Amino acid sequence: MKIKHILFDFFAVMFIFCTANVFAQVEFGLETRDDPEQIEDPDLITDTEPKMFEFKFKKNDMSRILSTVNEDIYINGRFSHHSDILNRISAKITEVTEDGKGKAEAVFMTSENSTGGYGRNFSWGEEYKSIFTRTKSGVYEIEDIYFMPTVRDVPVFPERALKPGDKWTADGHEAHDLRRNFGIQKPFKVPFTASYEYKGDKVGKDGNILSLIEVKYNLYFESPLKESALTADMKNLPAMTMGRSNQNLWWDNNKGMIVSYNETFRIIIQTFTGDTIIFQGDAEAELTEFNRSSTEENLEKITDTVQELGLKDVTVKKSDKGLTISIENINFMPDSAELIEEEKTKLRHIADILKRFDNDILVTGHCAKRGTLRSQMELSEQRAAAVALFLTQLNVRLPNCIYTQGKGAEEPIAPNTTEAGRKRNRRVEITLMDE
Repeated sequence: MKIKHILFDFFAVMFIFCTANVFAQVEFGLETRDDPEQIEDPDLITDTEPKMFEFKFKKNDMSRILSTVNEDIYINGRFSHHSDILNRISAKITEVTEDGKGKAEAVFMTSENSTGGYGRNFSWGEEYKSIFTRTKSGVYEIEDIYFMPTVRDVPVFPERALKPGDKWTADGHEAHDLRRNFGIQKPFKVPFTASYEYKGDKVGKDGNILSLIEVKYNLYFESPLKESALTADMKNLPAMTMGRSNQNLWWDNNKGMIVSYNETFRIIIQTFTGDTIIFQGDAEAELTEFNRSSTEENLEKITDTVQELGLKDVTVKKSDKGLTISIENINFMPDSAELIEEEKTKLRHIADILKRFDNDILVTGHCAKRGTLRSQMELSEQRAAAVALFLTQLNVRLPNCIYTQGKGAEEPIAPNTTEAGRKRNRRVEITLMDE
């Protein structure tokens, strides 16, 4: 959700709340969606033997979690707009202690669906890096310099064997980034008590036994600011936030991890001016394992393929995010983001290369230093989106696995003082992401 999409200045704060994967279902005169627990599963097995649940960490394991949020926003009882949000988390276990704790290095990215004329690929959003340790039961150990993950200590398992129908509670908390609007330099922590129930098991697609864990908890947050201390341009900040989250977690006990979840939510924000904003919708997430693309072997293979195909102005290199295929002097229709047919042919060959890998894809647009900074940025974003849409149409990836970003003329690879240099700078980079 970009700030320009809503009427209130405080929306930057709400963006943090809405990417937390924990929201509310407080009644406010609007219809609520069915809770996940209301969905009956005839394949659920409930006559299983008791078993211990715990996280199982392995050094150098890498994983990716994709979470999509679909929400409707109401302002003072009237529908405002719909928003699609994507949360992407990549993590690597760097250390496992003798008592089973896992230390992880993770990158959290949150972005909104790009709903312009170039399809439904997601624009690259804000990134957070984090280092934390998690116990076998699920409790986080994390320094106050890290703002992600927002939701912590969910799930937490008891130190006893569980059978279907067993219930328990455990404390957790949310950690919100309120630096921008509230000036709070450390994560602002909101405690809660979550209620759990082990519902039963089912056989997953890969033959593994998956356990269904139901999670519920309430949330209440009051602004740390006093109304008397607010200036006129701060009156639209949230004074109170109420919420509740209902989630179903699918747990693989052999792997010791969550493999997917779904959620319904509803959250109510009341501002200091008396306005009421409601967010309601649903979310789902899935964990996938992936291999790094940026190996010397893959670099050599892709480079050889590019040369064999005779693709002009195409180079392959390692980058900070993975393995990048750079298309220099890429041609569009004049002052537009419409690809010419020659470039489509080139992209069809590159699409065949990309299909060999499972990694997410980042498409970055660059342009020559001409026009205003704003026009450069907009044009680079549009051209990246056009390439991403074409790759989606070629079934390279699903739309939620292809991201776009525009860099304008910020990262030239040649001088903009010559036509030859400007041609090189007019490029699109397609990255197989390792992060």
